[in-house]
Amino acid sequence: MSLTRRSALLAPAAAATVAGAPAGPRLAHNVFFSLKSKSPEAREQLVAACHKYLKPHPGVVFFAAGVLAEQMKREVNDREFDVSLHLVFDSVESHDRYQTAELHKKFIEENQSAWAKVRVFDSLLK
Repeated sequence: MSLTRRSALLAPAAAATVAGAPAGPRLAHNVFFSLKSKSPEAREQLVAACHKYLKPHPGVVFFAAGVLAEQMKREVNDREFDVSLHLVFDSVESHDRYQTAELHKKFIEENQSAWAKVRVFDSLLK
């Protein structure tokens, strides 16, 4: 099989995402949660809630949620969190709609009592 044909077979999903994306930069929305309870159960409960309430939103082109990688202890590693959430939106407008979406509001309502601190890092991607 030629390289061109193989590339065409492997790339349809990526091409569709790019072709259907709104004009303008994508927005990376990274949230780091410090929990009141540091237990593995509390961490996994928040990760599950992220998947339940935050993954299924229009305009999300990447989603991931997970716990602090305990084994990563270099000087440059920021370890002041328990759970991280990573979303990439196809546009700033999609992010803005997400912020006011009912599922996002429900996530906050049901989980904020467990949070000691929340840090949000948003960046425009090129």
